[in-house]
Amino acid sequence: MNRINPAKLLLSKWTAAQPRRKEKHFLVTEIFRDEEGTVLEIELQAILTLRAERLPWQTLKDPAAWHMGWK
Repeated sequence: MNRINPAKLLLSKWTAAQPRRKEKHFLVTEIFRDEEGTVLEIELQAILTLRAERLPWQTLKDPAAWHMGWK
């Protein structure tokens, strides 16, 4: 399991384990927080197509789906 500090996710780089539509490399472009400041979701942007996707930050913990950094 990937160890992640949700407060440091902004502008972090990720590689999809199973790329779809030739989108392999992603960048965290936005962090969504609740009223207390707890990180709830992130926005991942594909580097190749600039398509953005919003998902729970805990999804990045799954090594079968995501790898830290660009590989």
